[in-house]
Parts: sequence; C-alpha cells; structure tokens
Amino acid sequence: MSLKNNVLSTLTLFSSFSTLFCCALPALFVSLGAGAALIGLVNTVPQLIWISQHKIALFIFAGSMLTLSGITRYMNRNAPCPADPLKAQSCKKLRRISGGLFIFSIVIYMTGFFFAFIAPHLG
Repeated sequence: MSLKNNVLSTLTLFSSFSTLFCCALPALFVSLGAGAALIGLVNTVPQLIWISQHKIALFIFAGSMLTLSGITRYMNRNAPCPADPLKAQSCKKLRRISGGLFIFSIVIYMTGFFFAFIAPHLG
C-alpha cells in the first residue's frame, strides 16, 4: 500500500468520523435524554457547532473521500504482494484491515447521514 493510499484511507476514516460527531452523536444524546451531556460536550468542544453548521460540505467531502477510497481499493484489488513470505503475509493482513476500516467508515457515514438528513423528517 502506497503513501497516497494510506493518506486517502486516513482522510476517509476521519471525515466519516466527523459526520458521526456532527449529527449522530447529538441525536443519540438527545434521544437518550442526555441533553445535559450534550451541552457539556458542546461546551468542551465548541467546534461541534461549526461542524454541524457546515454539515452539507462535510458530507460532500466525506462522501468524496469514501468514493475515492473505494475506487482506489477496487483498482488495487489484484495488486501483487511482495515475494518475501513475511512481507506477503503482512501485505495480506493490511489489506484485510484496510477493508474492515473501509466498511466501518461507510457504516459511520451512513449512520451520520441518516441522523443528519433522514431522521429529522421522520418525526
């Protein structure tokens, strides 16, 4: 896996986590009756308000990163691992971990998307 792929995977993971903090976490706190905990979190991390105000741009960026990461993963799906057995084993292990992180990022993104754009219209 190249440095470019590592940077892309990291950006994908962090951008999808930011969608979780933007929208899913506040909705969870409010639905559980933990509004005071949410207020304490916002007082501690006031940047959450800025993230929530710019959620459309955040979701576009996170979706773009997920799409680019998916395309990169698809294009490199048959890339060879090194011939050295130890390095080949490490390569295969990192591919499994990368796949798990990609799926985890998609789940986080979809959870945030649901709470940001779909759940407010259900009630």
